Amino acid sequence: MAEYEACILGFKMAIDMSIQELLVIRDLDLLIHQVREEWATKNSKILPYLHHVQELRKRFTKTELQQVPKVQNEFADALATLSSMIQHPDKNFIDPILVKIHDHPAYYAHVEEETDGKTWFYGIKKYLAKGE
Repeated sequence: MAEYEACILGFKMAIDMSIQELLVIRDLDLLIHQVREEWATKNSKILPYLHHVQELRKRFTKTELQQVPKVQNEFADALATLSSMIQHPDKNFIDPILVKIHDHPAYYAHVEEETDGKTWFYGIKKYLAKGE
């Protein structure tokens, strides 16, 4: 549903910008095949989304849907999930999201090497085993 909501938002933004021809690139081949009417769906939760996308698609003179492998599109997948969670007073506008790409990975927690040679969970394991 998040993928459909992101797709609908993209279509609406393109309509607001008076775009006539649209290339839609998605990583979910299921969505693409369903919108192209190559695959059917019986999922009652997805059907309203599918019908809405198909109606929005008619507002363009030309639309093309292409699929990119999910592995190559993890960032877009995260943005699609975010877009489905954002509530904005103006339904046709979303504040831009500033994204910085770092040269090195960030770590949530860094575990120092134990100086006594025991693992970090030694005390926990001992307490669970012996109650000490």
